[in-house]
Amino acid sequence: MVIVVTEQFPEGDTDYQSALASVRQALDRFDGCSETERQALAHDIDQLRAMTEKLESGRIEIVVFGEISTGKSALINALAGQAVASVNVQGGWTREVWHVDWEGSGYRVPGLAASEVVLVDTPGLNEVDGSQRAIMAHDAATRADVIVFVTDSDLNDAEYSALLELAAGHKPILLVLNKTDLYSRQQIDELINIFRGPRFAPIVDPRNVLPVAADPREVEYVIEGPDGRQRTEWRKPEPDVDALRIRLLEVLHREGKALLALNAAMYAADKSDRMAALRVRMRSERAMATIWGYAVTKAVAVAVNPVPAADVLGGSVVDVTMVVTLARVYGISFTRANARALVDSIFKAAGWVIVGEAVTHVAASVFKGLTLGYGTILTALPQGAAAGYGSYIVGQAARFYFEHGASWGHEAPKTVVTRILEVSDKDSILKQLKDEIRKKIRLNPYAGKAK
Repeated sequence: MVIVVTEQFPEGDTDYQSALASVRQALDRFDGCSETERQALAHDIDQLRAMTEKLESGRIEIVVFGEISTGKSALINALAGQAVASVNVQGGWTREVWHVDWEGSGYRVPGLAASEVVLVDTPGLNEVDGSQRAIMAHDAATRADVIVFVTDSDLNDAEYSALLELAAGHKPILLVLNKTDLYSRQQIDELINIFRGPRFAPIVDPRNVLPVAADPREVEYVIEGPDGRQRTEWRKPEPDVDALRIRLLEVLHREGKALLALNAAMYAADKSDRMAALRVRMRSERAMATIWGYAVTKAVAVAVNPVPAADVLGGSVVDVTMVVTLARVYGISFTRANARALVDSIFKAAGWVIVGEAVTHVAASVFKGLTLGYGTILTALPQGAAAGYGSYIVGQAARFYFEHGASWGHEAPKTVVTRILEVSDKDSILKQLKDEIRKKIRLNPYAGKAK
């Protein structure tokens, strides 16, 4: 069920509504994706949809990070007040990202009675063979509204680097020293002072450095009976996470809704940029392959065609077909008439380069006519390479045109084509085209007769 925010929030709650609109707009931008692009972007699109649901329902996500064996799962159990996350003494037990409702928090996003707070357990930062787990942890971090970073000692280099990466997301970070039951009071104070010192102050608010004992070790008690005899008994103390619980609720009550809105807006912007860049790269790769394929096709077709003038006509058809195909790559509807007009405009913008190709075409066609087609083998390389190069330039200019939404943007066609000519390695392109022509001639059963 879709929850309409304007019905949930009081008038004037524009930041939250704007954040939701930004996520929806990010999704709308990809309605025009091709099936291939949709398959490549499926994970990102699903994540944006999940973010939409998260924002619509007002779900706050507190994501817990740390190396294996620092007690992340035990901390979640202690906060939840029950064993909801798996704990293993060997460490490395968390294989996936786990979401646990923190029903005991009592926090609700103002205006959303159905909102909830979720505790998210992630795989250990130093898991062996954990590349996939690292990806899952990263995804969880980008969705997080608040981050809890758990350690049981001073941070090593890997932990400190991970903390810096998480801080780059500009989200509240609580640095938790767990397993304080294993330290003396003096040792705890020394570690807390380190975490509140100058090395960590730019990363973590000193008020967000908190000592806890999520899963205290058993303590041996000596019990003396009425008769004076003594016996020993091992008892497990209650978890001590009150400082963390109180601080989390303080952060949520002060800025919970703002955090949710800001995180969603940042998430949508990041996903939109990443998905747009991926789509541009995919389309560019397909366009380049299309251009080269048609350039080779035109070069070979013109080179081996023994019929005078038919080679020039055939080459023109190839250019028009290439432009129509490029338009489809960029999701643009383009008729053959429009394609022919675009090819003509590019030819005019290319000036002397295309004129040189035309002269080569005409001269070669005349020679073919005079030799009754037997001159094909002699004209094949220069005429075919020139034709293919011209098609390559047409394709590059058309690619620019379609990348800018079937527009030349703020530039004139001549400016675009001139820049393409300047950056194109003509000698290298001609050499590759000639190589392709030679291959075709060697495979052509009629080439020997023409020769």
